[in-house]
Amino acid sequence: MAPGEKIKAKIKKNLPVTGPQAPTIKELMRWYCLNTNTHGCRRIVVSRGRLRRLLWIGFTLTAVALILWQCALLVFSFYTVSVSIKVHFRKLDFPAVTICNINPYKYSTVRHLLADLEQETREALKSLYGFPESRKRREAESWSSISEGKQPRFSHRIPLLIFDQDEKGKARDFFTGRKRKVGGSIIHKASNVMHIESKQVVGFQLCSNDTSDCATYTFSSGINAIQEWYKLHYMNIMAQVPLEKKINMSYSAEELLVTCFFDGVSCDARNFTLFHHPMHGNCYTFNNRENETILSTSMGGSEYGLQVILYINEEEYNPFLVSSTGAKVIIHRQDEYPFVEDVGTEIETAMVTSIGMHLTESFKLSEPYSQCTEDGSDVPIRNIYNAAYSLQICLHSCFQTKMVEKCGCAQYSQPLPPAANYCNYQQHPNWMYCYYQLHRAFVQEELGCQSVCKEACSFKEWTLTTSLAQWPSVVSEKWLLPVLTWDQGRQVNKKLNKTDLAKLLIFYKDLNQRSIMESPANSIEMLLSNFGGQLGLWMSCSVVCVIEIIEVFFIDFFSIIARRQWQKAKEWWARKQAPPCPEAPRSPQGQDNPALDIDDDLPTFNSALHLPPALGTQVPGTPPPKYNTLRLERAFSNQLTDTQMLDEL
Repeated sequence: MAPGEKIKAKIKKNLPVTGPQAPTIKELMRWYCLNTNTHGCRRIVVSRGRLRRLLWIGFTLTAVALILWQCALLVFSFYTVSVSIKVHFRKLDFPAVTICNINPYKYSTVRHLLADLEQETREALKSLYGFPESRKRREAESWSSISEGKQPRFSHRIPLLIFDQDEKGKARDFFTGRKRKVGGSIIHKASNVMHIESKQVVGFQLCSNDTSDCATYTFSSGINAIQEWYKLHYMNIMAQVPLEKKINMSYSAEELLVTCFFDGVSCDARNFTLFHHPMHGNCYTFNNRENETILSTSMGGSEYGLQVILYINEEEYNPFLVSSTGAKVIIHRQDEYPFVEDVGTEIETAMVTSIGMHLTESFKLSEPYSQCTEDGSDVPIRNIYNAAYSLQICLHSCFQTKMVEKCGCAQYSQPLPPAANYCNYQQHPNWMYCYYQLHRAFVQEELGCQSVCKEACSFKEWTLTTSLAQWPSVVSEKWLLPVLTWDQGRQVNKKLNKTDLAKLLIFYKDLNQRSIMESPANSIEMLLSNFGGQLGLWMSCSVVCVIEIIEVFFIDFFSIIARRQWQKAKEWWARKQAPPCPEAPRSPQGQDNPALDIDDDLPTFNSALHLPPALGTQVPGTPPPKYNTLRLERAFSNQLTDTQMLDEL
């Protein structure tokens, strides 16, 4: 063997076993503390004195705890966002504007469908308040009560009741005047904020098919109860009317729009797209996505926006369905569904309504920073609207889907899901009870829609500033109304007055667009840099030190445990496979002293000193040694060549 190899083998033999080849975990930890770059761990081993070692152990553990705490804060801060707001001036696209008359259908076209319902509604008003409706247009109508022998169709299905707080469990019928027992839950539809002290409340009762489960809905005012009762029957009647017929019964674009200007250029009904809403009739959208190009405005101010005069036609209003006069307008994106009943702005008659807009565009970060969705593809709710995803669309789609699943039909005010029909008495007798129960569960967030639906990550929002002024003025109406009457002569065969008209102005107050953008508060590079700073501050450690810790504590540590378990398993398997050893026959224990009989319970060393000598026995002698074994021989007769050379030197 070469001299270098001999020295290397000798050094390797004398050094202790280290690293992953260490036989015990204690030796592995000692080897790590002596060789690591972290000074605290090394000082634990090399320090002299128990007090110093305890102090260094405390310092090291405190530093490790601070590192874990600071790194946890860094990880949490990684998922936070910073919001930046940018305001820039540019030419802005004009939004889509949807306009609806508050009254959905002309009363003269739907009166024959609602005749029985209105007759029973008038009887309820007369029974409750003792006076008929006073409108000049209907003074000549007969207010005779329901003919004898004819059963009220609507009040029989959903009776209107008067509840007296002094008599619990009983109510008086509006039409018959008889008292009846009322069972089931009683739900008060009045506001929880306003407390109204009244001995009598008005409501109606809804029951399931077998009438075993009922719910009574009460209202603090008879007006609210009658309007809600009328609306339920109204939806049931209109749900059975074909869509084409309902479009013809509502207002046409030529009837609704008297004049139109946009950005100083004249426009007409051809610039509006029909949108039929179940509860608002024919609505018309300006600058819709179906247009070839999206219109934009060149400057801010009322002169460069949309200006329209609307013909409201108050005489064609349904007296029980709506109690206000005017129109509703909603400003939205071109691909967005106009929720007129949720976010619509009402326009008064005989007034000019000016709506100034500010555009705000928001961009949110998706997961892991927030729970928003890009396009709704990751939301398990089918979009039943022909429009882009939004939180409102998801909530309404979820409720309509639950309505079809539990009630077997769709609610009238929302679009139809595939292969579904609107609810009506003939096919679904108890749909009203099911609808009210389901709506109550939806409001109380028991259907799970609020937890499933997500907010959109990007959206546009127009901040509106509304102002009103009387229009037309007293001095201008003398010439303005005759001119408008002449313009509408082909559509309206009467003289217009100012309560039939409303003027609307929609414009950008300025062309400043505000963009709200979210960005990560920390990037990956910043996070790693902060980790390195914490490790260097508290442990004087680097990335190489982290790799060393992973190697020792996660690889070598578990390799020692695995090697021990493997060795134990091998020993157990060897013992299991080995054949049992046969018992050897007992033989005398002493060849030279056969008189000595050794029992199984051998004495200890101290007790053996007090044993008496054996009687009549001869002490055995020591045999002489073999003298030929005492011959001295050279121990290393065959000496290696390299050692001989060293001896010669």
